[in-house]
Amino acid sequence: MTPHQPVNRLVTVNAGAAGLEGMLALPADPIGVVLFAHGSGSSRHSVRNLQVAAALQDAGVATLLLDLLTVEEDTDVRNRFDIEVLASRLQAAARWLGTEPLTAPLPLGLFGASTGAAAALRVAADSGTGIAAVVSRGGRPDLAGPAAAQVLAPTLLIVGGEDGAVLGLNREAQAQLRCESRLEVVPGAGHLFEEPGALDRVGELAAQWFVRHFDP
Repeated sequence: MTPHQPVNRLVTVNAGAAGLEGMLALPADPIGVVLFAHGSGSSRHSVRNLQVAAALQDAGVATLLLDLLTVEEDTDVRNRFDIEVLASRLQAAARWLGTEPLTAPLPLGLFGASTGAAAALRVAADSGTGIAAVVSRGGRPDLAGPAAAQVLAPTLLIVGGEDGAVLGLNREAQAQLRCESRLEVVPGAGHLFEEPGALDRVGELAAQWFVRHFDP
């Protein structure tokens, strides 16, 4: 197997005492890699994130969908909202991608949904991670706290037009961002983007954002 062949394999990322399972997928000759941070109560098997990941792969972007909590940890709902833990796990995965031979040379992006978006912004606020771009889908960037103002990576916020409360939180969060940012509202879409064509639009917007900022 060479780096020029497509790759799709189950991986384990060590984050402290936890072994986090994820699915790494690389198209032929990827231009970058995106690490997914799922939302509360979700996992690497999320149908929505899988659909977005497929759109990214079609655009030449590798993806890593990872379970940020172990099965045991996920039974406690409080853990799903522990942004500090989620961010530390995401950072461990980012370090792992930086040592994995197939992904180490690639620019790294983060895709966060719901609470995962807050964790993604926390990681992007650390200049040592070298994040090239961030995309949030129906995210809670407000939960990133003061870290949002430290994010340097270009950040795209995607929110459903019918997701009123979250849309307001994203507008407030964007005002705190000092990096290049854009808020995209998908008309008629709710929080989960279950409406016909809504997730297709998310995949299209995310792919365009990452391709643009991965371009050397």
